Amino acid sequence: MKLVTALVRPHALDDVRRACERLAVLGMTISEVRVHEAGHVEVHKGARIAVDLVPRLRIETVVDDEVVERLIDQIRANLGDADGQLSVRPVDIVLRVRTGERGHDAV
Repeated sequence: MKLVTALVRPHALDDVRRACERLAVLGMTISEVRVHEAGHVEVHKGARIAVDLVPRLRIETVVDDEVVERLIDQIRANLGDADGQLSVRPVDIVLRVRTGERGHDAV
């Protein structure tokens, strides 16, 4: 199993959710985060302001190994040219505490 993490702009949430739903990946965790982007400049009331912490969403989901590449392709296709970052990490154990289910059954 793999943990897929996507860091995206907030407006891209629906696109990523649709990509996950196409592959029957329905469980996910969504967190509001701030990422450091050196050199990021925004214009506010005509003044250019350096902003180094910008809002992003961290979307995490655990999927079977067979689904990972298709999920990455779906997310990339749905994001289009929007800014984002994807990472994939191995997951050794998934346990649903309430029921005792492990592995795929716990996802």
